[in-house]
Amino acid sequence: MTTASTAMPDDRLDETHDPALRSWVAFANEPGADFPIQNLPFAVFRRRDAAETWRGGVAIGDQIVDLAAAASSDLLEGDARRAAECARGETLNALMALGREPLRALRLALSRVLRMDAPRAAEAAGWLVAQAEAEYRVPARIGDYTDFYASVHHATNVGRQFRPDQPLLPNYKWVPIAYHGRASSIGVSGQRFPRPHGQVRPQGADAPSVVPSRRLDYELEVGIWIGMGNAAGAPIPIGEAERHVFGLCLLNDWSARDVQAWEYQPLGPFLAKNFATTVSPWIVTLDALAPYRVPWTRSADDPQPLPYLDDDGHRRRGGLDLHLEAWIETKTMRESGSGPVRLSRANFRESYWSLAQMVAHHTIGGCNLQPGDLFGSGTQSGPGDDEGGSLLELSHGGRRPLTLDNGETRSFLEDGDTVILRAWCERPGFARIGFGECRGTVLPAIER
Repeated sequence: MTTASTAMPDDRLDETHDPALRSWVAFANEPGADFPIQNLPFAVFRRRDAAETWRGGVAIGDQIVDLAAAASSDLLEGDARRAAECARGETLNALMALGREPLRALRLALSRVLRMDAPRAAEAAGWLVAQAEAEYRVPARIGDYTDFYASVHHATNVGRQFRPDQPLLPNYKWVPIAYHGRASSIGVSGQRFPRPHGQVRPQGADAPSVVPSRRLDYELEVGIWIGMGNAAGAPIPIGEAERHVFGLCLLNDWSARDVQAWEYQPLGPFLAKNFATTVSPWIVTLDALAPYRVPWTRSADDPQPLPYLDDDGHRRRGGLDLHLEAWIETKTMRESGSGPVRLSRANFRESYWSLAQMVAHHTIGGCNLQPGDLFGSGTQSGPGDDEGGSLLELSHGGRRPLTLDNGETRSFLEDGDTVILRAWCERPGFARIGFGECRGTVLPAIER
């Protein structure tokens, strides 16, 4: 049974979503560009190899709007200027804490300044830094990181490998499953990390040994950045949940499957997950994603969510039509210049649990979220054979290695492999917007 609500999701359309808008930044108007004027995502950046401080920026085409420079201009006023001021520092936490309305005001003001024929475009051009000259950092100080398990297709694919007769545990369709992860090893796109060591006990062995993981995997996930927090002991109702979400990114929760298989019972993953997690630098706001909201559905044959996870507004617009892809570039591909190949694809609209449900469930016991907290959606997989969000699924636990376009095979990741995550939204009558890339590379294990 659902309860009535008109508050969720807060996804109003306005002039910033007009597909006819063009920018005086030429590359923003290129077909297929990730960062048209209808997007305007946020990151923290500085010029590479320059003695500069980190500060907030907004992507437009192949350029970055320097928010520290914008905040010093009289082109921004009121809430928009206040929001830009909060993005002058080395993290976006202060901006995240403001909530949706000041963020919406800044997005509108930047849209007007960056449009073709804007009256003071020449002044705003002085705010721009070329993305080719920039480097990025994790955009917020992450207080806590929680990784969910929100894709029923992924949960079923993995569960079937271990429990063929009961792939899903009895609680899966009732409760958004999650575990608390490690924030200190989260890095930004371009992260390079050594193959992790851990305890592994091969089948038939009497005792485990500490070895480099031989079953290293990627996970295709959506990252959810929390904006405005809540007081301890005050759960966030589902109808208000998205007011507490700053925006989304791509997230790769690298996993050592052989370590995980030995350690995960009874408390879940530990060393198998804590060595590296990679996020894309750009955070796409929920306001930019408003045109791509879709109904959130649950099969009538499945248990319906408990009241705190369900309402009419969420049923109408709680889903998101977000296309996701994972690509691989092996060392051989890099050396030959052949370029990466796609491993898998999925869509976030298939997620069994939604953004709002994750927020509402996380706080139902009284947990206080804080600006800059990060959620992972869990591996996003679809129903098709090529829609597994991990090699564990695509290779059926390593039993059916994938043959790549250049003839190489992969059951799990090898040293030198780079995994690239990409995502975009598109819909007839609206602009296509993208997320940029989330890229990470596996290095050889450090000798112990």
